[in-house]
Amino acid sequence: MDGRFCSKTADFAQHFNLQRISMVGFVGSTSPITAAPCLGCGSAAMYDIPEMKDGKQNQKPDDVSLSGLSRRDFLALSVAAGVASTAGAASGTEIRVVQTNVDVKTPDGICDAVFIHPTKSKHPGVLLWHDSPGLRPVICDLGQRIAGEGYSVLVPNLFYRSARAPVFDASFDYANNPADREKYARTVAPFLVPGAAERDAVAYVAFLDGRREVDKNKKIGTHGYCLGGPYIMRTAAALPDRVGAGASFHGGFLATDKPNSPHLLAPKIKARLYFAIASDDDKREPEVKNKLREAFAAAKVQAEIEVYPNALHGWCVPDSKAADNKQDAERAWGKLVALYRMAL
Repeated sequence: MDGRFCSKTADFAQHFNLQRISMVGFVGSTSPITAAPCLGCGSAAMYDIPEMKDGKQNQKPDDVSLSGLSRRDFLALSVAAGVASTAGAASGTEIRVVQTNVDVKTPDGICDAVFIHPTKSKHPGVLLWHDSPGLRPVICDLGQRIAGEGYSVLVPNLFYRSARAPVFDASFDYANNPADREKYARTVAPFLVPGAAERDAVAYVAFLDGRREVDKNKKIGTHGYCLGGPYIMRTAAALPDRVGAGASFHGGFLATDKPNSPHLLAPKIKARLYFAIASDDDKREPEVKNKLREAFAAAKVQAEIEVYPNALHGWCVPDSKAADNKQDAERAWGKLVALYRMAL
């Protein structure tokens, strides 16, 4: 196995609990398939569509780190997050959004994507980087939710060089079929080529800027889950004068020992950043949060890094089994909305 698939390649198989994953086609019913590897962190990918339960975790996120944020800014962001997490329920109002399938021209080909925006007026643009199972309805749901906060959102299929979404069908069986494991490796390999995602990011932002639904006088926001997490840094570094905010949720490979590690791009970044780290990811790689803190502090990047002690990898994506932790998922969502309201 290629080291890109797991942070502990010496025993790759131990990271897979062979949990079930549900992939929903863009048209049709839910089809269960076995777990795909988490390219973002090396953890077992545990995805399902669980019944959401009230979170019982009462412990607050620890290991909060602020880089470049003044006490005043931190308090403002914290207050805004609290307001953001309850605003929708309190107001009882919703912004109507429309979703369309689009094709985005990139230097490497044509990327199929989903564009979601409010039905009225212009709004700041947002680029959403999906997790390793790919572009699917639950990711579109996340795009719709942030669009409902007043943003015009592009959700691209990161694996477009290999196939249009949905990339993996109901017969896909990573756990038991060696041919499917090889297919997975082939599918994601072109996306992982150095420089590929940066080229994509420039094309995606150009697409947003070319849409009448996007307010080009406002900064762009970008957030990512799991595999998509580190690419918020690459996007912010590639377009420092355009990207105003970025957030990573249980992102992997955020800080590595390689010379092209995304955290080393900190001197090029002007955006405000937020990192929500899962407890199991932090346990496996406790040095990551410290590398991020040091890099952003040295570059004077405004960044907040939090380890969620009761949250497991994938908790922010609703079809993950870790999403049973609804309390922390909503708290992380509030952080995202607060960040965008402050920075965009």
